[in-house]
Amino acid sequence: MIHKIVNKKGKEKIVMLTCYDYLTAKILSETNIDLILVGDSLGTVIKGEKTTLSVTVEEVIYHTRIVRKGAPDAIIVADMPFLSYGTSVEESVKNAGRLMKEGGANAVKLEGGKELAHFVGAMTNVGIPVMGHIGLKPQSINLYGYKIAGKTEDEIKSLIEDAKALENAGVFSIVIEGTTEEAAKIITENVKIPTIGIGAGKYTDGQVLVITDMLGMDKDVNYKHNKRYTNLYDIIKNAVGSYTDEVKKGLFPSEDNIFHK
Repeated sequence: MIHKIVNKKGKEKIVMLTCYDYLTAKILSETNIDLILVGDSLGTVIKGEKTTLSVTVEEVIYHTRIVRKGAPDAIIVADMPFLSYGTSVEESVKNAGRLMKEGGANAVKLEGGKELAHFVGAMTNVGIPVMGHIGLKPQSINLYGYKIAGKTEDEIKSLIEDAKALENAGVFSIVIEGTTEEAAKIITENVKIPTIGIGAGKYTDGQVLVITDMLGMDKDVNYKHNKRYTNLYDIIKNAVGSYTDEVKKGLFPSEDNIFHK
């Protein structure tokens, strides 16, 4: 399945969205998106935390498993949460394997560049497909904050080195997040594998968004990199308001909703 994504580079734009639950996965399974990401963004959009750092391997396994039930034939990538990799090769491979064996993921994603190439190689060597992630790295917020990457020649050079190191270690694609369009374009041109952007401009091989952002589910969140394709916040709020009004006025349940002998 993964080779289908690799073969799209230079031929067809790749589309990825996050997903965390069965019903949403069921809807996505009836669309033409290429990849579903069970992101550690579940820490902020599902758990209500301020960062992704509290997410555990067990939580990602749980959400991946229920997404798999809703989208049995999809290519699903599971995020490796903070400190589930990079501490030791053995622990990194074990956790990546759990996301596949217990969660049902087809691949895993991890944040980092050249410093993680050794860990990526250990995973790919035992048959675990890995998606890289460079640029803005939410798991490193305490070190770097939320800062757009690739603004200087030195930063761009470092990002290219990260991308090449990950490619050589065997990743099948790389997410480029929060990076200048110019930097993302150069990175995309310098690797043979697909790049998937989020806040990285239009020259990457594909795009990914957090599904709750693009559906407009949080009225207080609308990032520059995001486009709201609908406004589920108001739609849901208005539907609940109508339901409440009808119950209080005795209009629901109506005859259509009542059982008789």
